[in-house]
Amino acid sequence: MSTQTAARVLRTIEGSPTSDGAGVRLTRVIGGSALPDLDPFLLLDEFGTDKAEDYLAGFPSHPHRGFETVTYMLDGRMRHKDNHGNEGLLTPGSVQWMTAGRGLVHSEMPEQESGRMRGFQLWVNLPARDKMTAPKYQEFAPERIPQVTPVAGVTVKIIAGEVDGTHGPIVQPATDPVYLDITLDAGAAWDYVLPDGHNVFAYVFEGDLQIGVGDDARPVAAQQMAVLGGGNALQLAAGSAGARLILVAGRPLREPVMRHGPFVMNTRQELMQAFVDFQEGRF
Repeated sequence: MSTQTAARVLRTIEGSPTSDGAGVRLTRVIGGSALPDLDPFLLLDEFGTDKAEDYLAGFPSHPHRGFETVTYMLDGRMRHKDNHGNEGLLTPGSVQWMTAGRGLVHSEMPEQESGRMRGFQLWVNLPARDKMTAPKYQEFAPERIPQVTPVAGVTVKIIAGEVDGTHGPIVQPATDPVYLDITLDAGAAWDYVLPDGHNVFAYVFEGDLQIGVGDDARPVAAQQMAVLGGGNALQLAAGSAGARLILVAGRPLREPVMRHGPFVMNTRQELMQAFVDFQEGRF
C-alpha cells in the first residue's frame, strides 16, 4: 500500500426520515438536502423496520426513465412487477438491478404481513447516450452473489466490482460500479484498493468503524455515511462491536442532471417530454 495514496473521509452524513411509495417509512441518505447527489449516484434509501404498518402499503405502480435502480434486500420479501412483463421475488440477500432506460412502470410490493423488512435502494444515473435505451431487468438470488473472506474476520459479498480476483454479477460499463456488503468482526481490519477516479461512499448500518490511516482516521457510526476521497487505498478497522457496511463506488458521468420525481434527464425539454410520454402511454 506504500505506493497508494490513502483514502480519507471527506464528510459524514446522517440520513433524514421520509416516506415514499404509498407511505413506506425510510431513511434518505442521498437525494435529500444534505447530499442531493454524488455523481453518478442520485439517491440512497435505507429501509428497515419490524412494524408491518411502516411497509405494508408498498410501492404501487409508478414510472421511471433515465437511470437505474438497485434494490438490495437484507430481510423480508418484496415482489417486483413491471409493464414489460418482468416479475421477480426479492428475498433476503438478493439484488435487483433494473435499467429504466426510455421508460417503464413497475411496482414493488411486500410479500409478507409481519416480520422485518430491511434493505437499500440506490439510484444510479445513466449517461445521455443510454437514457433512452431499452429497459432491462436483472435479478440475482443470494446464491449468485459471491462471498469472499479476504482476511480473517472479514467477509465481503460482491454485488458489483472485484475483490481478490472474484467478480460480482453486475457489470455496467458506463459507471463501472463497485457495490460491496462488508462485515468486520470486532477489531478486524481490511485494506482495499478503490478504482481510480470513482466517487465513493461507505454507509455503516451495524456497529461502528474507523476509516483512514493515522491522523486522518475518522470514526463512522451506525446510520452514518462517509463520503470518501483523497486517494484509492482504503483502510477499514472495526470497533469493539464489529461493523457492517455497504461500500459503493462509481465513475462520475459529469453531465447535466435535470430531475423531477421518477424521471432523470439532461435537459428541461427532455424532462418535459418524459411526462408527456408517460401520460400518453408510451412507457
